[in-house]
Amino acid sequence: MKKTLFATPQDAEAAFYEAFVKRDLDAMMEVWAEEDDVYCVHPGTARVSGYEKVRESWRQIFRGGQDLRFSLREQQMIHTMMLAVHSVYEHVTVAAQPRAQQTMLATNVYQRTERGWRMVVHHAAVAPATAKPDVTGEPATKTLH
Repeated sequence: MKKTLFATPQDAEAAFYEAFVKRDLDAMMEVWAEEDDVYCVHPGTARVSGYEKVRESWRQIFRGGQDLRFSLREQQMIHTMMLAVHSVYEHVTVAAQPRAQQTMLATNVYQRTERGWRMVVHHAAVAPATAKPDVTGEPATKTLH
């Protein structure tokens, strides 16, 4: 399979959520680094480690057949030359029930490889009810001390 070159972590993240919405397993796995140490934690489940197991976890999720929509809010990003960490609130709606929304808190980690940026970690959990994410959609800024 030919891998797409993701020039930035943001490009990889956009492709990740597009593949998620389309339930496109091949597109999803293009985003992931093909390494044994990648891992994924889906809400309410145990950690899944290794490229093939991560692939199987997405296959099972996509088999569920729900049409999901994502709105990302309150993005916080840390970027270095080789690693990027994105923390986002995912406001998830099921297309068949647009009024029912679930908020998840996700951490996406990307690593720069010889073939562009690739996801190495996705960890999502139900956001606490007390969390009040910014509804403006503006990325949060990072302050260094």
